[in-house]
Amino acid sequence: MDNPITSLDFVLTPFDPQRLAFLWGPFDDNLRQIERRYRVQISYRDNEVHLVGLTAQLEPVKQILELLLAETVNVQGKAIALTPEQVHLVIQQQQQDPDEQGSAEVSIKTRKGSVKGRNANQSQYVKNIRQHDVTFGIGPAGTGKTYLAVACAVDSLEKGEVRRIVLTRPAVEAGEKLGFLPGDLTQKVDPYLRPLYDALFEMLGYEKVEKYLERGVIEIAPLAYMRGRTLSDAFIILDESQNTTVEQMKMFLTRIGFNSKAVITGDVTQVDLPRGQYSGLKHAMDVLSDVPELSFNFFKAKDVVRHPVVQKIVLAYEAFDAKKQAAADAAKAARLAAESAPAAQSDTPGTSAIAD
Repeated sequence: MDNPITSLDFVLTPFDPQRLAFLWGPFDDNLRQIERRYRVQISYRDNEVHLVGLTAQLEPVKQILELLLAETVNVQGKAIALTPEQVHLVIQQQQQDPDEQGSAEVSIKTRKGSVKGRNANQSQYVKNIRQHDVTFGIGPAGTGKTYLAVACAVDSLEKGEVRRIVLTRPAVEAGEKLGFLPGDLTQKVDPYLRPLYDALFEMLGYEKVEKYLERGVIEIAPLAYMRGRTLSDAFIILDESQNTTVEQMKMFLTRIGFNSKAVITGDVTQVDLPRGQYSGLKHAMDVLSDVPELSFNFFKAKDVVRHPVVQKIVLAYEAFDAKKQAAADAAKAARLAAESAPAAQSDTPGTSAIAD
């Protein structure tokens, strides 16, 4: 056999019982996740690990365990528990092509720790945000578009590169009629902006975010309230931009003032605008693609960093849409051929539509 079942023994260092316990996970859950993804058997005694599986799978599993052990300690040197999300992300990073792994060494320092680009597209996205004043992040849900943009915004604020963060998104209902929501303006728009709050809380902590909101250092508002303003010395993020109209997108892009950065994120496959309205994000892709000062970053299903099944769901939808489009194109081509056939027949010399 070209790839027989063999075993591999190695020692994890440094030897720290608490960090090793965090590596194994509750009831060895982290190991079970790795075993399912690589179809190997993992056993251990203290820091001595024994692997059994296909030869090609053993070295990647060893590297994953070493990477995960490194993540069981924070910047202060204190042992910290791993989450299932961290295990999944390290596995996904390990499964990339070698060329992509080498280009994924980009991290953002926040008070809660480092936020890393987990693949080549994410790393390039972060680089483009740092190098360009206007950056578009376009792709399916779960690819880190908004999360990385917020991380870059927090990093810029903490370094003193900008004086405030402005987060906005269009308040468009996702196929549901919510009616008249109770409360003041903040309470009405909060449900639409919750993903932005969640990312801020994770990176800065609840108390810090509340303090910044009170002082106006962080501003979260619906897109409609951007009209007429000039946003200078700010890091501006427009989330869910596929639900902007053409007019709204133009309005937003012309709000950018001096010493400001803007990041526009969206998924063109999830437009919730009323039927007949063209997405401002799609229009911007057509109009602005040749402007050199702007950066367009396109994510794919392989860049999804949520639950593994999300990647499969995105791929299934893409395959279905491609099949549907191919059928529509074939039907259109057949219709055009049928319409042109009588004309071509009547124009042919020496033929007649009337039988003798």
